[in-house]
Amino acid sequence: MKLSFELADGGSPRTLDFEARRLVIAGWTGRDAAAIAHHIEELAALGVPAPSAVPLFYRVAINQLSQGDVVQVVGEDTSGEVEPLLFLHGGEWYVSIGSDHTDRALEAHSVALSKQICAKPVARSAWRLADVQDRWDALVLRSWIEEGGEWRLYQEGTLAALRPPADLLARCAAAGGEPAEGFAMTCGTVGAIGGIRPSARFRMELADEHTGRRIAHEYRTAVLPVVA
Repeated sequence: MKLSFELADGGSPRTLDFEARRLVIAGWTGRDAAAIAHHIEELAALGVPAPSAVPLFYRVAINQLSQGDVVQVVGEDTSGEVEPLLFLHGGEWYVSIGSDHTDRALEAHSVALSKQICAKPVARSAWRLADVQDRWDALVLRSWIEEGGEWRLYQEGTLAALRPPADLLARCAAAGGEPAEGFAMTCGTVGAIGGIRPSARFRMELADEHTGRRIAHEYRTAVLPVVA
Protein backbone atom coordinates (compact mmCIF):
# COMPACT_ATOMS: atom_id res chain seq x y z
CA MET A 1 0.00 0.00 0.00
CA LYS A 2 1.58 3.29 -1.09
CA LEU A 3 1.25 6.46 0.95
CA SER A 4 2.72 9.88 0.25
CA PHE A 5 3.83 12.30 2.98
CA GLU A 6 5.05 15.87 2.85
CA LEU A 7 8.07 16.41 5.09
CA ALA A 8 9.13 19.77 6.49
CA ASP A 9 12.32 19.22 8.47
CA GLY A 10 13.93 22.64 8.44
CA GLY A 11 14.82 22.65 4.75
CA SER A 12 12.68 22.84 1.66
CA PRO A 13 9.53 20.70 1.85
CA ARG A 14 9.93 17.34 0.18
CA THR A 15 7.74 14.34 -0.52
CA LEU A 16 8.33 10.91 0.96
CA ASP A 17 6.70 7.95 -0.81
CA PHE A 18 6.16 5.14 1.68
CA GLU A 19 5.14 1.60 0.79
CA ALA A 20 3.39 0.03 3.75
CA ARG A 21 3.97 -3.70 4.09
CA ARG A 22 2.72 -4.40 7.61
CA LEU A 23 0.20 -2.53 9.75
CA VAL A 24 -0.23 -2.88 13.50
CA ILE A 25 -2.82 -1.15 15.67
CA ALA A 26 -1.45 -0.94 19.21
CA GLY A 27 -4.15 -0.97 21.86
CA TRP A 28 -4.23 -0.48 25.61
CA THR A 29 -1.04 1.58 25.44
CA GLY A 30 -1.60 3.92 28.39
CA ARG A 31 1.07 4.30 31.06
CA ASP A 32 -1.46 4.34 33.94
CA ALA A 33 -2.17 0.66 34.68
CA ALA A 34 -5.02 1.45 37.10
CA ALA A 35 -6.78 3.60 34.49
CA ILE A 36 -6.46 0.83 31.91
CA ALA A 37 -7.92 -1.74 34.32
CA HIS A 38 -10.85 0.58 35.04
CA HIS A 39 -11.48 1.10 31.32
CA ILE A 40 -11.43 -2.65 30.71
CA GLU A 41 -14.10 -3.06 33.39
CA GLU A 42 -16.23 -0.32 31.82
CA LEU A 43 -16.06 -1.96 28.40
CA ALA A 44 -16.77 -5.39 29.85
CA ALA A 45 -20.04 -4.00 31.21
CA LEU A 46 -20.91 -3.08 27.61
CA GLY A 47 -20.10 -6.55 26.35
CA VAL A 48 -16.65 -5.75 24.92
CA PRO A 49 -14.24 -8.62 25.65
CA ALA A 50 -11.16 -7.90 27.73
CA PRO A 51 -7.79 -7.88 25.95
CA SER A 52 -5.62 -10.98 26.20
CA ALA A 53 -2.58 -8.80 26.98
CA VAL A 54 -1.76 -5.18 27.80
CA PRO A 55 -0.65 -3.59 25.56
CA LEU A 56 -2.02 -5.61 22.64
CA PHE A 57 -0.95 -5.45 19.00
CA TYR A 58 -3.72 -6.01 16.44
CA ARG A 59 -2.76 -6.87 12.86
CA VAL A 60 -4.79 -5.04 10.21
CA ALA A 61 -4.60 -5.37 6.43
CA ILE A 62 -2.45 -2.67 4.85
CA ASN A 63 -5.10 -1.99 2.20
CA GLN A 64 -7.18 -0.38 4.95
CA LEU A 65 -4.80 2.59 5.04
CA SER A 66 -6.26 5.63 3.29
CA GLN A 67 -5.25 9.24 2.78
CA GLY A 68 -8.58 10.09 1.21
CA ASP A 69 -11.13 12.60 2.47
CA VAL A 70 -13.99 10.08 2.50
CA VAL A 71 -14.20 6.56 3.94
CA GLN A 72 -17.14 4.20 3.40
CA VAL A 73 -18.54 2.34 6.40
CA VAL A 74 -21.37 -0.12 6.91
CA GLY A 75 -24.00 1.25 9.27
CA GLU A 76 -23.86 4.26 11.56
CA ASP A 77 -22.11 2.72 14.59
CA THR A 78 -18.54 3.69 13.71
CA SER A 79 -16.24 6.35 15.13
CA GLY A 80 -12.70 7.64 14.79
CA GLU A 81 -9.83 7.96 17.27
CA VAL A 82 -6.70 10.01 16.63
CA GLU A 83 -3.42 8.17 17.20
CA PRO A 84 0.27 8.78 16.50
CA LEU A 85 1.42 6.75 13.51
CA LEU A 86 5.01 5.49 13.44
CA PHE A 87 6.48 4.11 10.23
CA LEU A 88 9.88 2.85 9.11
CA HIS A 89 11.21 4.06 5.78
CA GLY A 90 14.77 3.95 4.47
CA GLY A 91 16.01 2.77 7.85
CA GLU A 92 14.57 5.83 9.63
CA TRP A 93 11.49 6.28 11.80
CA TYR A 94 8.86 8.88 11.00
CA VAL A 95 5.72 10.03 12.81
CA SER A 96 2.35 11.12 11.46
CA ILE A 97 -1.22 10.58 12.66
CA GLY A 98 -3.97 8.16 11.79
CA SER A 99 -7.51 7.47 12.89
CA ASP A 100 -8.28 4.02 14.26
CA HIS A 101 -11.78 4.17 12.83
CA THR A 102 -13.73 1.33 14.45
CA ASP A 103 -17.11 -0.36 14.15
CA ARG A 104 -18.50 -0.06 17.68
CA ALA A 105 -21.37 -2.49 17.15
CA LEU A 106 -18.97 -5.20 15.97
CA GLU A 107 -16.55 -4.39 18.80
CA ALA A 108 -18.76 -6.22 21.31
CA HIS A 109 -18.31 -9.37 19.23
CA SER A 110 -14.62 -9.01 18.30
CA VAL A 111 -12.28 -6.09 18.83
CA ALA A 112 -9.92 -7.40 16.14
CA LEU A 113 -12.69 -7.65 13.53
CA SER A 114 -14.11 -4.24 14.49
CA LYS A 115 -10.75 -2.69 13.65
CA GLN A 116 -10.19 -4.70 10.48
CA ILE A 117 -13.53 -3.81 8.92
CA CYS A 118 -12.95 -0.04 8.85
CA ALA A 119 -10.51 2.03 6.79
CA LYS A 120 -7.72 3.79 8.71
CA PRO A 121 -7.45 7.42 7.55
CA VAL A 122 -3.91 8.82 7.63
CA ALA A 123 -2.60 12.40 7.35
CA ARG A 124 -0.58 13.54 4.34
CA SER A 125 2.35 15.03 6.28
CA ALA A 126 4.95 13.59 8.64
CA TRP A 127 7.98 14.45 10.78
CA ARG A 128 11.24 12.64 11.37
CA LEU A 129 10.89 10.96 14.76
CA ALA A 130 14.41 12.09 15.65
CA ASP A 131 13.30 15.72 15.33
CA VAL A 132 10.64 15.41 18.06
CA GLN A 133 11.96 12.50 20.13
CA ASP A 134 13.32 14.70 22.93
CA ARG A 135 9.92 16.36 23.50
CA TRP A 136 7.68 13.42 22.58
CA ASP A 137 5.74 13.52 25.86
CA ALA A 138 4.79 17.17 25.27
CA LEU A 139 3.27 16.61 21.82
CA VAL A 140 -0.51 17.06 21.88
CA LEU A 141 -3.15 14.87 20.24
CA ARG A 142 -6.48 16.50 19.44
CA SER A 143 -9.58 15.57 17.51
CA TRP A 144 -12.94 17.15 16.80
CA ILE A 145 -16.25 15.76 15.63
CA GLU A 146 -19.12 17.55 13.96
CA GLU A 147 -22.28 17.65 16.08
CA GLY A 148 -25.33 19.76 15.40
CA GLY A 149 -23.55 21.53 12.58
CA GLU A 150 -20.64 22.60 14.81
CA TRP A 151 -17.15 21.26 15.46
CA ARG A 152 -16.74 20.02 19.04
CA LEU A 153 -13.49 19.06 20.76
CA TYR A 154 -13.60 15.28 21.10
CA GLN A 155 -10.11 14.29 22.29
CA GLU A 156 -7.19 16.19 23.78
CA GLY A 157 -4.11 15.03 25.64
CA THR A 158 -0.34 14.85 25.53
CA LEU A 159 1.62 11.79 24.46
CA ALA A 160 2.84 11.50 28.05
CA ALA A 161 -0.33 9.46 28.62
CA LEU A 162 0.89 6.77 26.21
CA ARG A 163 3.86 4.40 26.28
CA PRO A 164 6.85 5.91 24.44
CA PRO A 165 7.79 4.66 20.95
CA ALA A 166 10.83 2.62 22.03
CA ASP A 167 8.76 0.75 24.62
CA LEU A 168 5.92 -0.03 22.20
CA LEU A 169 8.25 -1.08 19.38
CA ALA A 170 10.18 -3.42 21.69
CA ARG A 171 6.97 -5.00 22.97
CA CYS A 172 5.59 -5.32 19.44
CA ALA A 173 8.82 -7.01 18.32
CA ALA A 174 8.59 -9.48 21.21
CA ALA A 175 4.96 -10.23 20.33
CA GLY A 176 5.33 -10.75 16.59
CA GLY A 177 8.71 -10.10 15.06
CA GLU A 178 11.13 -7.23 14.64
CA PRO A 179 9.73 -4.22 12.71
CA ALA A 180 11.28 -3.99 9.24
CA GLU A 181 11.13 -1.67 6.24
CA GLY A 182 7.51 -0.82 5.44
CA PHE A 183 6.30 -1.35 9.03
CA ALA A 184 3.62 1.03 10.34
CA MET A 185 1.99 1.16 13.78
CA THR A 186 -0.58 3.37 15.45
CA CYS A 187 0.34 3.94 19.09
CA GLY A 188 -2.89 4.30 21.03
CA THR A 189 -5.11 7.24 21.87
CA VAL A 190 -6.51 9.47 24.62
CA GLY A 191 -10.01 9.42 26.05
CA ALA A 192 -13.08 10.77 24.29
CA ILE A 193 -14.57 13.87 25.90
CA GLY A 194 -18.20 13.06 26.64
CA GLY A 195 -17.79 9.41 25.66
CA ILE A 196 -17.26 7.52 22.41
CA ARG A 197 -19.89 8.32 19.80
CA PRO A 198 -20.22 8.36 16.02
CA SER A 199 -19.95 11.41 13.82
CA ALA A 200 -20.11 11.91 10.07
CA ARG A 201 -17.03 14.19 10.07
CA PHE A 202 -13.76 13.83 11.98
CA ARG A 203 -10.84 16.25 12.28
CA MET A 204 -7.53 15.39 13.96
CA GLU A 205 -4.09 16.84 14.66
CA LEU A 206 -0.75 16.26 16.35
CA ALA A 207 0.64 19.55 17.66
CA ASP A 208 4.20 20.46 18.59
CA GLU A 209 3.61 23.50 20.76
CA HIS A 210 7.37 24.10 20.99
CA THR A 211 7.68 24.86 17.28
CA GLY A 212 4.07 25.63 16.39
CA ARG A 213 4.05 22.85 13.80
CA ARG A 214 1.02 20.65 13.30
CA ILE A 215 0.11 17.53 11.40
CA ALA A 216 -3.60 17.61 10.57
CA HIS A 217 -6.18 15.69 8.59
CA GLU A 218 -9.94 15.70 8.14
CA TYR A 219 -12.31 13.13 6.66
CA ARG A 220 -15.96 12.22 6.54
CA THR A 221 -17.79 8.90 6.44
CA ALA A 222 -20.18 7.73 3.77
CA VAL A 223 -22.58 5.26 5.35
CA LEU A 224 -23.56 2.18 3.38
CA PRO A 225 -26.85 0.46 4.26
CA VAL A 226 -26.90 -2.63 6.45
CA VAL A 227 -28.54 -5.33 4.31
CA ALA A 228 -29.65 -8.52 6.07
